[in-house]
Amino acid sequence: MKPIPFNKPFIIGRELSLIADAVAQGHLSGDGAYTRLCHRWLEDKLGCHKALLTHSCTGALEMAAILCDLQPGDEVIMPSYTFVSTANAFVLRGAVPVFVDIRQDTLNIDENLIEAAITPRTKVIVPVHYAGVPCEMDRIMAIAAKHGLLVVEDAAQALLSTYNGKALGSIGHFGCLSFHETKNIISGEGGALLVNDARHTRRAEIIREKGTNRSQFFRGEVDKYTWVDIGSSYLPGELVSAFLYAQLERADDIIAKRRSICTAYAVQLADLQHGGHLRLPTFDGDSNGHMFYILLDSLATRGKLIAHLKALGILPVFHYVPLHSSPAGKKYGRTGSAMRQTDDLSERLLRLPLYYEMSEADIARVCSAIHGFFGK
Repeated sequence: MKPIPFNKPFIIGRELSLIADAVAQGHLSGDGAYTRLCHRWLEDKLGCHKALLTHSCTGALEMAAILCDLQPGDEVIMPSYTFVSTANAFVLRGAVPVFVDIRQDTLNIDENLIEAAITPRTKVIVPVHYAGVPCEMDRIMAIAAKHGLLVVEDAAQALLSTYNGKALGSIGHFGCLSFHETKNIISGEGGALLVNDARHTRRAEIIREKGTNRSQFFRGEVDKYTWVDIGSSYLPGELVSAFLYAQLERADDIIAKRRSICTAYAVQLADLQHGGHLRLPTFDGDSNGHMFYILLDSLATRGKLIAHLKALGILPVFHYVPLHSSPAGKKYGRTGSAMRQTDDLSERLLRLPLYYEMSEADIARVCSAIHGFFGK
């Protein structure tokens, strides 16, 4: 029987023909025709002021950290249950991550704990939309406005999820997206910085172009371009952008398929939740179907279920080791609240296989194997 991987990259439409066209156009470095098409698609679809493709979401987060103009010792509030890049981008600027606990229901940062973690050194709040489920952005933006803070949305998992009708990534001052092959819309590697405050647009272009005013030069705004600020090479190549644009053309289809997989999992595993064997995730029509996880009763049960599924050719994964308990997290950051939910939930969460080409038979096989583990 064929294995069921955790993730599987896919081609849905014109990816290969657009890559060939990019080669034929003779422009393979950054900011060619397909990069510009991706920018326009993101701006129109998400309603952000300016979208800038990057080589990764890590790069987008690093750009956002530079744009926040952080000084050594400044503090940035974020969840601990997130990927390392969320913290690393700000540590590279000399800032201190202040880790706040997550909500038991959504696994997003607990908005009720943020204000107590604010100090005179706090400059930024970084909500992470875990599994594409929106954080409570109205409350977070209100707290930021009250204390004069910037908000950087880590929307790596949340492309085309919404909050009160607004696209995630377009609500904070900056939003950061990922097109890594494990995400919904993919380009292998890739990301985007969304600039939602027009005051930061020109500097964002400069930082992205190695600290030069090259973009202004090509628009005829300056007669030559030169080094004017700090920055790095954050552009993706045009082949990546061409592949990505083909996926964006079919984005609604991809999201619909992933939502249908999540719904099938929820329906087929509902009896195990009712029987107290596991807990299913919180998701609704506002989320993009990025992830389906189950919460077991203990770390030991999770380990046994992983072994059981792997023996049947099914490859689930657990997720992050919380940053506050990691060696670098202890060295560079600190906690801003008790971390009870983070410590507990991170040990019990198991992500199930989910990818665009997953069939109904694949879903049924995964669910049957989980039922078998619990003797159902």
